[in-house]
Amino acid sequence: MTNVAIVGASGYTGVELARLLVAHPEVRITCLTSRQHAGVPFSDVFPSMRRTLDLVCDPVDIGLICSKADLIFTALPHKTAMEVVPQFLAAGKKVVDLSADYRLRDEKTYAEWYQAHTSPQLLAEAVYGLPELCRAEISTARLIANPGCYPTSIALALAPLLAQNLVDVDSLIIDSKSGVSGAGRVAKEGSLYCEVNESFKAYAVATHRHTPEIEQTLSGVSGKRVTVSFTPHLLPVNRGILSTCYATLTQPLSTETVLSRFSEFYAEEAFVRVLPAGQLPDVGFVRGSNYCDIGVVCDDRTGRVIVVSAIDNLVKGAAGQAVQNMNILLGLDETTGLNQVGLFP
Repeated sequence: MTNVAIVGASGYTGVELARLLVAHPEVRITCLTSRQHAGVPFSDVFPSMRRTLDLVCDPVDIGLICSKADLIFTALPHKTAMEVVPQFLAAGKKVVDLSADYRLRDEKTYAEWYQAHTSPQLLAEAVYGLPELCRAEISTARLIANPGCYPTSIALALAPLLAQNLVDVDSLIIDSKSGVSGAGRVAKEGSLYCEVNESFKAYAVATHRHTPEIEQTLSGVSGKRVTVSFTPHLLPVNRGILSTCYATLTQPLSTETVLSRFSEFYAEEAFVRVLPAGQLPDVGFVRGSNYCDIGVVCDDRTGRVIVVSAIDNLVKGAAGQAVQNMNILLGLDETTGLNQVGLFP
């Protein structure tokens, strides 16, 4: 049994981690931290946890956390995570970091899209935690950079095409939509009910901070420098990401042929479901699960392929993928604690 801590447990990602880990047969949650709710039972912060997880929230005290846990999840905002992760590593702990602080390998790129990095020496060591593409590296890591939600949905949608040179890498256009929980639990005007309900809008057009992460991941798969046009949108739903990716085929291919390539590429992957021809993903069918559903359509008229993927942004896009990474790190079956069927309706 491995003792684990969730640092930053009072956000949406933190409580989702708690929901998954509390039912995990091989780990025990021994520490939950919250600056805002220190000294308060976790079940008072999240009444859904009553009689399930009544631990009292601890302050962010490095020594205290390290004394209670062997593996630490940091579910903190970017910049805040880099203030504590080096201290956990120095104490000999393994860390799965759910912030953006260690996803980008280049310090200058991070500074351009976020701010100056205070522990750039760890960027080269951090392993990008997308199991379907980086499983071998994850198994021996001490610091895992859990991917962003948009990049996860996009990388899984496009990896088979790029790995097999089926598309022109200069033609990638990505249109993604996310539920409101992706904006976090802090009150923001744009996330208020009256702002989001009965509404649908694009945001951060050509400027979203996940763009360099998407390009870095896709470049690694293709072996060529990839630049994308990425436009995110805000959906009036709580959970879910739907990404629609467009690319020009390098040769005429049928939908059935491309679907066969996808099925072969993901044949051994427990959490990627390639849908049959004529079916497309729906965020309603992955809600609460660690699955990524993928659908493909080839457009003979334009010579393009359209790939649609759907994930739950809080599970496969964050907490579920973090648990998947932990399982690999601990040598457990990758699906342990993650076999939940999606919630429907």
